[in-house]
Amino acid sequence: MDPQLRRLLDEAAMRDVLARYARAIDRMDWELLRSCYHPGAIDEHGRYNGDVEGFIAWLERELVAYAGTAHVLGQQRIEFEGEATAFSETYAVAYHRSADETEDRTLLVRYLDRFERRAGEWRIAHRRCVYEWVRLDAVDGRSRLPDVYVTGRRGASDPSYSR
Repeated sequence: MDPQLRRLLDEAAMRDVLARYARAIDRMDWELLRSCYHPGAIDEHGRYNGDVEGFIAWLERELVAYAGTAHVLGQQRIEFEGEATAFSETYAVAYHRSADETEDRTLLVRYLDRFERRAGEWRIAHRRCVYEWVRLDAVDGRSRLPDVYVTGRRGASDPSYSR
C-alpha cells in the first residue's frame, strides 16, 4: 500500500478511537470504552492513575456525581514512530454538570496518547491527561431544556443507540 495512504488510514483509525472514547465516557458505555484501549493499557487521569480496568471501575463510581458530561475534541497532532507506534496530542473541552444540576464544570485537557497497532488494530496503550484550566459556573434554574426537546441520556437508552 502507498505509504501516504497507509498513514491517512492509520490516522483515521486513531481519530475513530478518540471519538469512541468521548462517546463512551459521555454515555457511560464501558464496553465501548474498553474497545479504545489495549488490554493492560495505562491511563494517568490525575485523580486515577493505573490500568484501564481500574480506570473504568473508578469512572463507574466517579461519574455518578454528574448529571451528564460532554467531551468535545479539538485539534490533534499524530507522530508515527515506526509502523506500529504513534504518539498523539489531542485538545479537548470536557463539560460536567453536577448531579443536582446546580454547577457546571468546564475543563480544558490535552490527551497525550501512545497508540500501538496490535493484530492490525490501533488502540491506546498509554494515556496521560494534562490539564490546562478548570472553570466552575453556577447553573441558573432557567437553563433547563423544554420538555418537548429530545434529550440525551446515559447508556443504551440514549437516542443515538436506536438508529
